[in-house]
Amino acid sequence: MKVLMLNGSPHAHGVIDTALCEMKSVLAFERIDAEIFWVGTEPVRGCIACHGCNGAGKCVFDDRVNEFIEKAKTADGFVFGSPVHYAAPSGAICSFLDRAFYAGGRNFKYKPGCSVVSCRRGGASSTFDVLNKYFTISNMPMVSSQYWNMVYGSNANEARRDEEGMQTVRTLARNMAWLLKSIEAGKKAGLDMPKLEEPKRTNFIR
Repeated sequence: MKVLMLNGSPHAHGVIDTALCEMKSVLAFERIDAEIFWVGTEPVRGCIACHGCNGAGKCVFDDRVNEFIEKAKTADGFVFGSPVHYAAPSGAICSFLDRAFYAGGRNFKYKPGCSVVSCRRGGASSTFDVLNKYFTISNMPMVSSQYWNMVYGSNANEARRDEEGMQTVRTLARNMAWLLKSIEAGKKAGLDMPKLEEPKRTNFIR
C-alpha cells in the first residue's frame, strides 16, 4: 500500500514538509509506503475549462500535474498539505488540485484522503475547509485525527515545537494506516465498492 502526499508549499522543507515527514515515519512503521510530491516553485496554470482532458485522463497542460495524476493511479491514499495564504490554501495547490481532480478524478475515487495545514497564527480553519472539499465531492473517505489537522510555526524548527500539532499528524497517519488496512481486508473478504447511480445534474436556471 502507498500514500501519495502533496506538499503545496513554496518551501520544499518548511512546515508542511515537516508535518508530512512526521506522518511518513509513522506510515513506515505501519509498513505503508509514502511519497512526498512537491508542487515546486514554478507557476502552476489554473484550469481554463477547455474540456480537453475529457476522456484523456490528463490535462492539456503537460506539467507536474499530469505527473501527479499518473502517480495517483497506483496510490491507495492521499494527504494534501498547504500553508495558509490569506486564510486560504496556496494559490499553487488550488490550481494544481483543480486540474488534477478535473482531469484525473477517477484516480482518487474511494481512496482515503486527508489534509494538513500550517500557519503562523490564523486562517487555518478556512484553509482546512477548502482542501477537504476535494475529498467530499470525489467519493473519498476522509481520515480524521484527534484535533483539526493544523501545525503552527513560521518555519520547520518552530513546527517541531508544536507538540500538539505533531501529535495530531502522527495520530492522523495511524488512522490513515488503519483505514487503508481495513479497506484491504474488506477487499480480501469479497466486499465490493459501492455501486454509483448515473449522475444527475440539476441547473437552477431553466
